[in-house]
Amino acid sequence: MIPVEKFRQALSQFRKETFTQPGWVPAAVLLPLYLKDKDWHVLLTRRTDKVVHHKGQISFPGGAYEEVDRNLLETALRECQEEIGLNPQDAVILGELDDLPTITNFVISPYVASIPYPYPFAVNTDEIDELIEVSLKSLLRKDAFELMGQATRQGHKLYRFRHENYEIWGATAMILKQFMDAIRDEIEPATSG
Repeated sequence: MIPVEKFRQALSQFRKETFTQPGWVPAAVLLPLYLKDKDWHVLLTRRTDKVVHHKGQISFPGGAYEEVDRNLLETALRECQEEIGLNPQDAVILGELDDLPTITNFVISPYVASIPYPYPFAVNTDEIDELIEVSLKSLLRKDAFELMGQATRQGHKLYRFRHENYEIWGATAMILKQFMDAIRDEIEPATSG
């Protein structure tokens, strides 16, 4: 089993790239990690068709910055509480990943956090259709991420990841891939032994 400190250590060595551009909407998401059945899992959500942006897409819990937020981390935590009922005090922040501009003119700031499990999630059914668990073991497979042609967005390659009956693509797949690349060297010795 990988100790949570391994994630924190790997992410502490990551040098976040920021992206600021007039007219782009700042947003933040949380990449929640939790230990279940002796394996780490990442929690994703499938958005409803009722939301304004990204209808039916698989994403991380999060959303757009609002003036009540002191910073983007607070945005991610507030949105997680609204969408899945995660108490901000239950999220232990382990690090950050690169800002990611999307084709819908959002700039996403991803934060990685460990959360307790099992957890009494309270899903906001106006925003979220379902919660999706992805094991770290499946993300570590050498063939886990498939490059989608030669397309790039602001210098980022586009990937997709297939999990059960789901196809995870776009910003969510890019964030997952970056997370796995950031932690791989730190955790692979623990997973191969």
